[in-house]
Amino acid sequence: MGAPISHELLIAQENPSIDPWGLTAVSGLELGHYTLSERATGCTVIIARDGATGGVDVRGSAPGTRELALLDPVNSVEQVNAVVLSGGSAFGLDVGSGVMRYLDEEDIGYRVGQKVVPIVVGAILYDLGLEGDRKIRPGPECGYIAAETASITPPEEGSVGAGAGATVGKMGGGRPMKGGFGTASITLDNGLVVAAGVAVNAVGDIIDPATGEVVAGMLNPDGEGFLDARKVLRGEDDSNQDFELGIESGANTTIGLVATNARLTKAQTTKIAQMAQDGLARTIYPAHTMGDGDTVFALATGTLEGQENVTLIGALAADVMAEAILRAVRLAEGLPGIPSVSDLGR
Repeated sequence: MGAPISHELLIAQENPSIDPWGLTAVSGLELGHYTLSERATGCTVIIARDGATGGVDVRGSAPGTRELALLDPVNSVEQVNAVVLSGGSAFGLDVGSGVMRYLDEEDIGYRVGQKVVPIVVGAILYDLGLEGDRKIRPGPECGYIAAETASITPPEEGSVGAGAGATVGKMGGGRPMKGGFGTASITLDNGLVVAAGVAVNAVGDIIDPATGEVVAGMLNPDGEGFLDARKVLRGEDDSNQDFELGIESGANTTIGLVATNARLTKAQTTKIAQMAQDGLARTIYPAHTMGDGDTVFALATGTLEGQENVTLIGALAADVMAEAILRAVRLAEGLPGIPSVSDLGR
């Protein structure tokens, strides 16, 4: 029999009071973006200078990742020094090398005798199908700059960093819309902070769970109104009988991070990452598809004294993940032929 649900958890779910401060509300974390000017792509780096306990949950079937085996609770390395979220598909994994160089210069990493090895994990999304030379993609220098400029100030959101080339609503038969990077956090009276940051590049539509309405996603071919993936997949839209489901494997992916100032083990942090995926599933339809590489990391900085409540933290992680996804598309700026939420006057 599981542990009873706390009164504190019930109150948090009824009145989450989520704020937009974002990942940097978690003490011990810094965030930096680098956005390329040559084409719509970039990277986002989250730094934990003093280390943070790490976990991860992968539910998409086309992931591109770096050093995920380190995060398995059975393995020995406990602390993560940085998480990289990047565009550029598998090429974007090179961003991690630049982050490692920066951390090495700062003498930050896993101690091996007198030497340090920075622990840098990451995931990538596909944004090579946009206008411009697809060979222009984030690399080591982008990662170095993002790490060097990372700070504790509220992060920039929208079409920046890993969200610069992100798009949503790409199942075929309609027109996609602009995705982006979003972040949100919640702070309870006892000092517990739970936050999320996410680059939204989903094959599916973005749904506001509070209203059930489509916020961004597949537009009708004329750009007026949404096709609504829920109706299309269920065959409920008679006006689109010729629709053919087309998902290019690996050409999508929503990647993000949840974090808390609680003190957690690797197993507990991994559970937080799993529960945070609920927020992704609430707001993206369909999620975790064969054409997405949906990946959520989790970090626990351990700066808050007191006993942890994994159920509470995980529930709040899902809440802030959902809010961060909504902010990502609502704050994005459109590209030629790919409108944003604001372009539609919503």
